[in-house]
Amino acid sequence: MATTTSGAVKGRILVASVLLGTAVIVGALRGCAAPTAPSSTCGLANDDIGRFVHVPSDAFVLGAHAMYPEERRAERVFVSGFSLQIHEVTNGQFARFVRETDYITLAERGGGSAVFSPTSAWRRDPGATWQTPEGVGSSIEGRGRHPVVHVALDDARAYAAWAGGRLPTEIEWEYAASLGLLEPERPDSGAFGPRGEARANIWNGRFPDDNSGEDGFVERAPVGCYPASRIGAFDMLGNVWEWTETPFDAGRHTMKGGSYLCAETHCHRYRVPARQGYETGFSAGHLGFRIVRDTR
Repeated sequence: MATTTSGAVKGRILVASVLLGTAVIVGALRGCAAPTAPSSTCGLANDDIGRFVHVPSDAFVLGAHAMYPEERRAERVFVSGFSLQIHEVTNGQFARFVRETDYITLAERGGGSAVFSPTSAWRRDPGATWQTPEGVGSSIEGRGRHPVVHVALDDARAYAAWAGGRLPTEIEWEYAASLGLLEPERPDSGAFGPRGEARANIWNGRFPDDNSGEDGFVERAPVGCYPASRIGAFDMLGNVWEWTETPFDAGRHTMKGGSYLCAETHCHRYRVPARQGYETGFSAGHLGFRIVRDTR
């Protein structure tokens, strides 16, 4: 829950003191925090999959360093504490949910999903589902640690309820991502380090026909292949967009974080304040989610 508070907007986002003692979590949760491009075999250890981190109650500046018209105007808000899954929900996690509930996603019920390719950009593919992310003939075999995609809003909600959690609100998501920035005053610090080293999976090059893969991947990456944030969360920016529980406009909900398809010259939404709307009854190959749990 978040409420607007009065007072001058300060230049720096407040980082709760309870986090400062554990802020140097970069690499501590065994993600691949290499200063150069990570390897294709990187990712979190078994006992880190499904881990949550506590995000304490505090105030922060929502919409700091906004760039695009749809982004929020900067204001100071207070956010109640909650627990955040340190990574995006994976194919392996979602597969267990499906096995135990016999759940069928919206895409699998005949709607298909949106698939990207450099030649055709976005297209609706009737064979694209969370189990066949590139369409008929593809599979998630060997990609259990990749973020699950092709899940509509209700699919994500169903998983969250089964897992004892919920989707974060936009403000909760942005607050957690803001606390995690290693350099809060540098808007792109969630994607690039001070020497240009990769901190997130984004598009490197001219979109849509030239991706050098300089950051280690040209498509989705396993969760945890880039440095942990200051609060110990992975992939808050880049890799895949993430659903939130906040409406964007009629028929759309807000997604946050950008994806591997965001380039500096095309999208530039691998920033904390970036936001876009997406149809609640549809899904895409660059959109996933993570869950939160209320703390008492």
